[in-house]
Amino acid sequence: MSTIAVELHPQAHTIKCTDSDLIVELLNGRTISAPLVWFPLLSQATPEQLANWELLGDDDGIHWPEIDEDLSVAGLLSGTH
Repeated sequence: MSTIAVELHPQAHTIKCTDSDLIVELLNGRTISAPLVWFPLLSQATPEQLANWELLGDDDGIHWPEIDEDLSVAGLLSGTH
């Protein structure tokens, strides 16, 4: 029996922040959400700062330039943010 190794490369598509949650929609159709309180810089940011995000690399990272915060999609999926 052989085993095929599958390399995961989760990619973000859209990022939204509510009053309490970070919501990341992935290219594969899945959605990840996490409480904003897990991310001190995000939880202290204004709605305008939260709305100003950009994707990094191959859409596998998220950057908020006004507050200098970076998160990886893989980290969000694994719970290590």
